[in-house]
Amino acid sequence: MQAVRLMEWKSDPILVEVPDPVAGPGQVVIRIGGAGACHSDIHLMHEFEPGQLPWGPPFTLGHENAGWVHQLGAGVQGLEVGQPVAVYGPWGCGACPHCLLGMENYCENVEAAPIRGGGGGLGLDGGMAELMLVPSARCLVPLPYGLEPVDAAPLTDAGLTPYHAVRRSWAKLVPGSTAVVIGVGGLGHLAVQILKATTAARVVAVDTRAEALNLAANEGADLTVEPDQSAVATIREFTGGRGADVVLDFVGSDATMALGAAASRFLGDLTIVGLGGGMFPFTFFSLPYEVSVQTTYWGSRTELVEVLDLAARGLLRPTVTTFPLEEAVHAYHLMEAGSALGRQVMVPSDAS
Repeated sequence: MQAVRLMEWKSDPILVEVPDPVAGPGQVVIRIGGAGACHSDIHLMHEFEPGQLPWGPPFTLGHENAGWVHQLGAGVQGLEVGQPVAVYGPWGCGACPHCLLGMENYCENVEAAPIRGGGGGLGLDGGMAELMLVPSARCLVPLPYGLEPVDAAPLTDAGLTPYHAVRRSWAKLVPGSTAVVIGVGGLGHLAVQILKATTAARVVAVDTRAEALNLAANEGADLTVEPDQSAVATIREFTGGRGADVVLDFVGSDATMALGAAASRFLGDLTIVGLGGGMFPFTFFSLPYEVSVQTTYWGSRTELVEVLDLAARGLLRPTVTTFPLEEAVHAYHLMEAGSALGRQVMVPSDAS
């Protein structure tokens, strides 16, 4: 079969022929209907050196995946061949307290996971191929009726990650509150929708690109702002001088973290989701009082079920541009250039 593989650090992936995977005991092979491209893939390709991670290339890219059950290994129950499913991307040990709660994104026994600190598309073979091997049936979530794999695939990360970040701050997103989304990319455009669908907060979207701000407005943002010198003043004026109750930073650079801190309200949440490599000097007076600052990583399996339900009901609509596998590198280059809106999804030629 064909697969888009990263062969070495600091290089673009290539399309190669590899053997079809075979399901062993407890494992499942799925036929891919869609595999999302993520900015974290670009970080993997160009920023890491040998030895920085406990795993490395070669491996097939694609950690946002959905498709149909193709082959069941011995002992697998509860799934049928041909059934549409989404892949829950964080693969933990399955037995530690967090994994037992469905929070494999925060597995505390990574030495017993299928791969230490990684997963499909992150050290192990992912979904930018015709077929994908999944280590356990617990890593698959059946798709609700009416939701196609090509639309479900980006929701497994670009939907799940912002949903978790929003959900943990639900108590602060009450009527009269304001949430700021910094970076209206693959995750940020879904964050705007999640905020509008699940909270009463007003939403401010921040981005450097006019087309991204237009997308945010179309998704329901109440105010769009460019991150210039007046951005903080504009946000504070919009909130009656108080600042934002919740800031979600999907960029994570020095500049966006500083903007988020300056725009936050007393007792607010500042959640850093983006992998921009920024740093923020923490002092007693560098943040409004009792602002909580945290990072998040993916979300729980239960939260993925909730995300897929929202999508099946039409409350989440990822903006998707599809590419054949042979155009995966082109799709990544569009993302690097900042000229791609929403999520780019690779679709094998035989997906139907």
